[in-house]
Order: sequence, then C-alpha cells, then structure tokens
Amino acid sequence: MNLDHVFKKTLVRPFAGIRKKPEVPEGLLCKCSMCKKAIVAEDVRKNFYVCPSCNGYFRVRAQERIARIADEGSFLEWDQDLVGKNPMEFEGYEEKIAAARLKTRLKEAVVTGQCTIGGEPCVLCVMDGRFMMASMGEAVGEKITRAAEEATKKKLPIIIFTCSGGARMQEGIISLMQMAKTSAALKRHSDEGLLYISVLTDPTTGGVTASFAMEADIILAEPKALIGFAGPRVIEQTTGQRLPAGFQRAEFLLEHGFVDRIVERHEQKKVLTDLLHLHSVSAELKISSFAEKTEIENVKAAEENIQKKYSAWDRVCFSRDKKRPIGYDYINALIDQFYEFHGDRIMTDDKAVTAGIGFFNGQPVTVIAQEKNENFGMCSPQGYRKALRLMRQAEKFHRPILCFVDTPGAACGIEAEEHGQGEAIARNLFEMSSLKTPILSILIGEGGSGGALALAVADEVWMMENAVYSILSPEGFSSILWKDSKRAKEAADSMKLTAADLKKAGIVERVFEEPEHFSKDQMEDVAEALRSQIDQFLLKYGSMDSIELCEHRYQRFRKY
Repeated sequence: MNLDHVFKKTLVRPFAGIRKKPEVPEGLLCKCSMCKKAIVAEDVRKNFYVCPSCNGYFRVRAQERIARIADEGSFLEWDQDLVGKNPMEFEGYEEKIAAARLKTRLKEAVVTGQCTIGGEPCVLCVMDGRFMMASMGEAVGEKITRAAEEATKKKLPIIIFTCSGGARMQEGIISLMQMAKTSAALKRHSDEGLLYISVLTDPTTGGVTASFAMEADIILAEPKALIGFAGPRVIEQTTGQRLPAGFQRAEFLLEHGFVDRIVERHEQKKVLTDLLHLHSVSAELKISSFAEKTEIENVKAAEENIQKKYSAWDRVCFSRDKKRPIGYDYINALIDQFYEFHGDRIMTDDKAVTAGIGFFNGQPVTVIAQEKNENFGMCSPQGYRKALRLMRQAEKFHRPILCFVDTPGAACGIEAEEHGQGEAIARNLFEMSSLKTPILSILIGEGGSGGALALAVADEVWMMENAVYSILSPEGFSSILWKDSKRAKEAADSMKLTAADLKKAGIVERVFEEPEHFSKDQMEDVAEALRSQIDQFLLKYGSMDSIELCEHRYQRFRKY
C-alpha cells in the first residue's frame, strides 16, 4: 500500500463512479496536518509526536508530555479535582465542559504538580489543548496561581508549558481576571529570586500570551509554534491586510526579541535540566586551585614587560585585525555549558551582542559579548537593551557578570536614533552603576566611545595588550579637531588610547599580554592567564555585600 495516498478515496466501481477509502486497521496510521502524509502512528509516538517525514509537530497530551519531561515516577499532581463553575450561567457551558472531561479524561485544561527534572526539583504545569483549546477560565487560572504560590512557599523554580486559545469566553470577565491573578502570583515568586521558565507550544494566544506565558525569566518555544495575542484570522479580518509567511510563529518571535531560544522536543529535557542546574548551584564563590599567588605575580610581571616597540597606531590596527579573537571565542575558551539567550523583549534580537549564562570554573555567570563579525560589533539600541535585560536577570539570581567589549562605537543612523540609541546607552550606564552583583568588563579589541562604555561600568575593567579604548576613533578625533581624517596616526598618539596608557592613568586595572599575530588558535595561553585572574576577581568582589559592592563601583568612577 502506498502510504502517500492512503487517505485518498479510490475508484472501486469505475463505471458507477463509486469511491471509497482503503480499509486501514484503526489506530495504525495517522495523518500529518502539515505535510498531509499518512504515517505509522507508532513511529510518531516513538518520535515524541514529531512527524518523521516533515519534522512537523503534533500537539501533545499533558500526561504524555509530563511522562517525557519529568523524571520517571517523580510527578506528584496537585489540585486534580479543582473545577470551575459557570459564573455567567452561560447556556450549554456545563454540557460542553462535561463533554471535554469525557473526551480527555481531565478535569480541566491544565495539569499542575511537583516533580524532578534531571534530578532537579521544580513545579511543573502543563496545558492540554484538547480541553476546550486550553482556554483559560477560573479553574485554569486558579491552578496556575496555586502552583506559583506553592513554588514560592517551597522556594522552587516553576516551569509552565503553555498551549491556549486564550480566554474562556463562556466565563466572561471572570476569565479576564485570571490574567491579573496569575501575573500577581508569579511576580511574588520572582520577587523571592526564584526561577520561572515558560515553554510556548502550539498554539499560545490571547490572554495566556498576554499574561503568564510571556512573564518568565527564560522563554523557550517549540519550532513553528503559533504565538501571539490576537489570532491571525482576527488580525486579517480587522486590518484587511494579508499576513506575511511565518507571521506569529516561534521563529518570528525569536527574530523580534520575544523568545530566548527555540528548543526541539528531543532536547527539551536536557535543556531544562541544564537551566535548572545553572540556577540551583550555590552562588558562593570559591577560588580555584590554580589561582595561586605565583600566577598573580606572573600576570603582574607580564603587564610590566609588555612590548613597547609598537606605536599607538599599530595597536589600533591590531585591534581591528579580522583574525583577532572575537567575543564568542572568549566565551568558548572560558565558559562551560553556555546557553545563549536572545532578544530585548521589545522589538528585536541584535546579533552584535551575544548574551547568555554558563559556568566559569563551576560557578554560574552571565556573559555578554560584543561580536565584531556582526555589524562590526556596533550595537543597536536593542542590543544594549538585551544586555541590560540579562544584567538585571543576573542581579536577581546573584550571578556575576562578565562583559567582553569590542566595538568601534554604537550603531548610528536613522533607525538607531528612531529606536533611542542615546537613551539605551544612558540607561545601561544608569543601571549598571548600582547593580548588586559583581561586574567585570574586558576590552578585547576596539573600545570606542559610549558604545563601549555602555558595557564597561564595572567593578574592574581589564584590557588585552593590543586593545584600545578611547573617546572616539582616531579618524573621527582628527576630523573633529583638525578637520583632517588623514591625521589619524597622529591622533592615535595624542589620544593615549593604548592599554599601557590607560593602565598608567588608572582607567583599567589589568593588562594581559598577547601572542604576536593573535588569533583564536592561540587562545589557550591567554585564556589560562585570564582564568586565574577572573577567579581572583570573583573571590574578591563576590565576598562583598551589595552596599559595599555598589559603593566601590561608585567611587571607582567618582575619582575621574
């Protein structure tokens, strides 16, 4: 039998024009709604309900998802018998609810409880689209709220798999109130410094999108999931516009800055395990065994012996060398189990900024790096806002922040100004000055103007030997002061922009020696020197209380 045509009717009596479908044993085959092909049902189940032909995602029952995500035998369901009422006395509603219960064997559209994932304890909530499209009524809102309250009480992270058609119309204004109720409970959970992860599945729309689905510290999504406030059909009917391909899909939201990461089903348990572990490791900072006094003395000696045979202009050229290691190279050399997060939660994801979390010598850290291979490292306002979002998250979870700075300056142009480049930089300076967690910024290439400073309001600022840090590029400096950009070499000497100059002036605390013709293939020795010093930094500033830390940072810049 050709499975591609199994659901098509075939002529059985050609002259009479009679057609019928081939007889297939019940439950043997299913049809993919995306590629329309017939698939062996057992193959779909084994593949976690992903079409083996087109990789399209089938919707998953709540209990099936729990079985795949939670550790075996660990899930303890809460509020199993909690059910809503008919507050509007809507005709036929109780019968509709009864039919949904009979069909799904669920009391309501969400299952909540406690479990472990990869050995890490958490609260887990899973919505089931089979139950009235997982619309949110009083019972759904109450179960989510109770789960959040219990997670707060037990000091546990909470993970919610969302799937919803939005508010439950039959419950009217009571349904609308669930948006505020669930949001308030999750805010209390957040205020206790606890982790919330949402996983957006197809579809997540309406009041669920406009409340708890989009309020998480980390927002994950399944591929191609429909995610939005108003449904596509409503938008088309209201505006009369034809929507572009991929509109309101997970990939669309990632591009526009509202999703941290798209996660395939087969990797979801590992990703959740890793994220839970990153947030469960103690924030206590300990010095590593290799960060010995001799190492510190070696770095200081290297600072004093930095080659002086190169001119300031030479070092400007070195800082711009395309073979020079960029932000991601430093992350790969220094950070284990790095998870990159995306988006400013306002309008887009700026790829000139890489931001995420990982382990440095077993210690959770937030890492932010400007990427020279994306728009020359010139960040848009959205890039600075993404960086600040991750910094605020680091403060919440008491994670130190490592910034790798490499930019000729902030992005300029009509779009950058329309989106508030000045405000975005100013906001970073304002907020970083008082963040209650250690901040270390390392200039690894060019450090141009406010575009660099917006990631360098730190407890200490370090430089690579051939990095530069200045008010403006030498070309811009000479154009403004001397009306002649060709005097850039002369300007470089006058600007005191080299690592040695800045160390002498007290602008930076450390300078790290580089190999000649520095490239990412030569990162090992540099990474080793950085590692020992970063360890010392974390020990020193991690031991300060928040008042002492902020005062130290204030005085560091107050002296200039």
